Amino acid sequence: MEFFKIRKDIPFMRHALIFNVISLATFVLAVFFLFSRGLHLSVEFTGGTVMEVSYSQPADVEKVRGTVAGLGFTDVQVQNFGTAREVMIRLPAQRGVTTAQQSDKVMAALKAEEPQVALRRTEFVGPQVGEELAQDGLKALAMVVFGIMVYLAFRFEWKYAVAAIIANLHDVVIILGFFAFFQWEFSLSVLAAVLAVLGYSVNESVVIFDRIRENFRRYRKMNTVQIIDNAITSTISRTIITHGSTQIMVLSMLLFGGPTLFYFALALTIGILFGIYSSVFVAAAIAMWLGIKREDLVKISGKKEEDPNDPNAGATV
Repeated sequence: MEFFKIRKDIPFMRHALIFNVISLATFVLAVFFLFSRGLHLSVEFTGGTVMEVSYSQPADVEKVRGTVAGLGFTDVQVQNFGTAREVMIRLPAQRGVTTAQQSDKVMAALKAEEPQVALRRTEFVGPQVGEELAQDGLKALAMVVFGIMVYLAFRFEWKYAVAAIIANLHDVVIILGFFAFFQWEFSLSVLAAVLAVLGYSVNESVVIFDRIRENFRRYRKMNTVQIIDNAITSTISRTIITHGSTQIMVLSMLLFGGPTLFYFALALTIGILFGIYSSVFVAAAIAMWLGIKREDLVKISGKKEEDPNDPNAGATV
C-alpha cells in the first residue's frame, strides 16, 4: 500500500554528513544537560509517601490533584487505582516531615472537600527502592540493546548492527536530554516509553536495511550510495503510514490522556520523530561509512545474478 509513488530517488546520502553533524551536536547537548541538570526523578525513584484513599462515588481526580497541590506539595501524582472510586496519591519526601504527618495533612484537606473519603493505606517508599528501580531500568535498557545487536548481526551483518545501535542510542539519549533540559518528571511510565522507542526505532532501521539487502541483489550496476537512496525512497510511503497512524494515537494520549499519560506520550512523540530521522540519516549513513558492500549480504555463487533493469538480461548468444 502506497500513498504516492516517487519516480526519482531522493539523494538522502548526499546530505548525510550535514545531518549527522547536526545529530552529533544535538547528542552532545543532550549529554551535557544530563550531567549538568540531571533527570527530575519521580517518587518511584526518589522515595516518598504513597496513599490510597476511597470515595463513596467516582472520584474527581483533577479536583483531588488540585486540593493536594494547594497544600504546597510539588510533583504530586494522583491517579485512579483499581476502580473509579479509589485514588492513589504519591507525595515526594519532605525533610523533617514524617509520612504520618503528610498523610494527616492531605486527609484533612480531602475531608474538607468530601467528608466520606476514607484512607485505605499509607506507606513510605524509601529511596533505596527507587535506586533498585533505576538499576533494574538500566539493566533492562542494556539487555534490549544487546538483544538488538545480536538480532541484527545474525539477520544482516555486524556493520548494520553497529549502525542501528548507534542510531537507537542517539534517540534514547536525546529523549533523556529533553527531559533533563526542561526538567520534566521522569517516571516509570517514561522509562517504559524509552524502551518502547528502542523497539520502534530498530523496526524502522530493519525495514530500510532489508530493502538495502534486496537492492544489492536486484541492482548490480548501482553503487552503495544509490542503493541506499533507493531503499529509503522506496520505503517513504510505508514510513508515512506506520509512523503517521502511530503518532495520531500517541497524540490523542498527549492531548486527552491527562497528567498521568502526558509525559509517557511526550516521550513517545519525541522518540517517534527522532526515530524516523535517525533511521534515515544516522543508521543508513553510518552503515555506508562503515563500508557495507554487496558481498556483506549477498553470497557470491558461480552463477552470475542478473539485473532486472538490464535490457540484455536473459539474452542468449
